[in-house]
This record gives sequence, C-alpha cells and structure tokens, in this order.
Amino acid sequence: MIARTLLLSAALALAPAPAAAEPAPAKSAAPEGGSAFDWEIGTWATVVKVRQNPLSGADAHWSEYRGTSVVRPLMGGRANFVDLSVSGDAGKIEGGSLRLFNRMTGQWSLNYASAAGGELTAPVYGGFDAAGRGLFYGQDRVDGRVILVRFIVTRVSADEARFEQAYSADGGVTWEDNWIAADTRLPAA
Repeated sequence: MIARTLLLSAALALAPAPAAAEPAPAKSAAPEGGSAFDWEIGTWATVVKVRQNPLSGADAHWSEYRGTSVVRPLMGGRANFVDLSVSGDAGKIEGGSLRLFNRMTGQWSLNYASAAGGELTAPVYGGFDAAGRGLFYGQDRVDGRVILVRFIVTRVSADEARFEQAYSADGGVTWEDNWIAADTRLPAA
C-alpha cells in the first residue's frame, strides 16, 4: 500500500500541468542581486534623526541632522558606497557605508564607518523581500553588551527613501529605533 501511494505521488508530480489557464505569478517588487541598490545611485538631501543613549532605559531624546548622501556604484555595480555628510545642533556626522553583494550567498553586507572613529562597525547582512523592502541583520555592542542590529531600507518612491536602524537587547523580541533617515533625491548637476 505504501509503495503504491509513493508511486502515485511520483506520477502526479511528473504529470503535465492541467491545460486550464493559470494567472501569471505577480512580478516581485524586490530588486534582484547585485542591482538591488541601483535605484539609489545619485545625490540625496538627507534628514537624519539619531537617538541619544540607545538601550539606556532613558526617555527618548533625538538629535536631528541635515545634509546630503551621495551614492556611487563600485565594482561594476556589485558594490556601492554611500558618502554621508550631515550636521545639526548636536554637531556633525560624516561617514560612509560600503555595501557589497556576495554572489555565492545572494546577500548584501552593509558596512559603516564614521569619519570620526575611523573603524568599520560590524556588518549587517540581508537582502530585499518580495515587497521590495531591504531587511538586514547583524550583531554589535552597546555599552559592552552584545546586541542585535536591524536595518530596514524602504524605497518610498523613485525620489524618496527611508532608512531605519534599531537595536535589540533581548534577542529580537523587542526593537528600539536609534537611527531614522529620510532621503529625497536631488536633481542631477
């Protein structure tokens, strides 16, 4: 009986699909592979909000910065670099994010360095979901403790993007936003 059930299952799996017309699968909104960030190449006006003292339990105090982000392709489009320069009442943030696509894993790594610190932070890894939203995860340290990092990239429109970074000290059960950036594309010079 079991052998006959297995044979029937195998036959059904190999049988041609019924002739009835099926709707074509919806095209994914997700950018693919090494071209996933191509939409972002260019110069953007950037507004960044940074939470002071993240994961401290203190009331949220945010500092706001304004400036530009310039995104340039590298390595034939398999990488890009984001050059960030913003300032506000709390000072200035200058830094860069090197994004690298790994063809073997199909994932991107996002690697950030502050010009003030001169060191790369721990990378976050991921890609874009079917809706076109970028989801990237990694580990870092805040005040000596290991925490999880989540970075979300949302293409709001052809000329608007949103970037959100959050920390979790409880293994991803809860998340606390600590970096929110809203970008608007500037006209080409």
